[in-house]
Amino acid sequence: MILVNNPGSWSAIYWPLEHAKWHGWTPTDLIFPFFLFMVGMGIVFSSRGSLAEAALRAGKLVGLGLFMAAYPFFQFATLRWPGVLQRIGLCYLAAWLLKRALGPRGLVAACTILIVGYWALLSALPLPGGAAPNLEPGTNMAAVVDQLFLDGHMWKQTKTWDPEGLTSTLPAIATTLLGVLAGLWLRAGHAAPRTATGLLAAGAALTLAGVAWGGSFPVNKGLWTSSYVLLSGGLAAAGFGAFYVLADGLGVRGWTKPFVAWGRNAILVFVASGLLAKTLALIKVTTDDGSLLSLATLLHRTLFLSWLPAYPASLAYALANVLGWHLALVALDRRGWYFKV
Repeated sequence: MILVNNPGSWSAIYWPLEHAKWHGWTPTDLIFPFFLFMVGMGIVFSSRGSLAEAALRAGKLVGLGLFMAAYPFFQFATLRWPGVLQRIGLCYLAAWLLKRALGPRGLVAACTILIVGYWALLSALPLPGGAAPNLEPGTNMAAVVDQLFLDGHMWKQTKTWDPEGLTSTLPAIATTLLGVLAGLWLRAGHAAPRTATGLLAAGAALTLAGVAWGGSFPVNKGLWTSSYVLLSGGLAAAGFGAFYVLADGLGVRGWTKPFVAWGRNAILVFVASGLLAKTLALIKVTTDDGSLLSLATLLHRTLFLSWLPAYPASLAYALANVLGWHLALVALDRRGWYFKV
């Protein structure tokens, strides 16, 4: 996400690092659902056993998300209420409660109800005033709900709907439940070949189902459509299965070491990188020709655009962000300093 969120220029981004404009998907559109899938898996392995502990963790995530949205001006009258961490917090708590109340079959049923019910809500239920249902930005049922409850508190780039809005959080909970089911399968005690086969087979089946459903109910991250749930959940399961074979089945683990420091301080690097990017964009610098540039733009132009073409320079700036945070996280890991919620 740091690579995606920190290009040198938003007008010079290679397509795999961009979100799909509306229907369809790119590799970038898999980041968020993969993370929710991992949140679901983590619930199975978590030591948090009480509702109070789970609710506190969810509250911290939501609070951090709101802080990031408010920084640095803290204009609460127009504060964006939804967001990435807010959705993670809500999905975590919902999935935690459902796992506590239901067995594996019940979780499958809950997941099915969420994705089928969401499909019906967007595709079959008439809009207020009797208008036909649609999947267009700003006029679909999810947008109508956002406009009703979040008016004035939505993402400024969309204004009339929010990609982390209320209604689309329901299928995002289903994504998290798919992760819970994968975690339960992983802890079931099967032999490694069966564990891997189950993950890969389930991943392939979900992916194919998502592609098939996408023909009539398009894959769409902004709406978090049901086909998107199946496609991204399937790819997450298959991807984890492949890594499981490599790391646990074959014992090839050396390549994982650079990623460990990121996983141990995931919440720190997400929040800190977001706040740093905002700060660099807000600090203004007067150049020799009298123009006023943000510090982020100045760094991009001076360090990269001065000797690289636009697209490679933009990518190099993003990679420099990743490298800088990697060095910081490795240093924290060596000292045993971890920040968790």
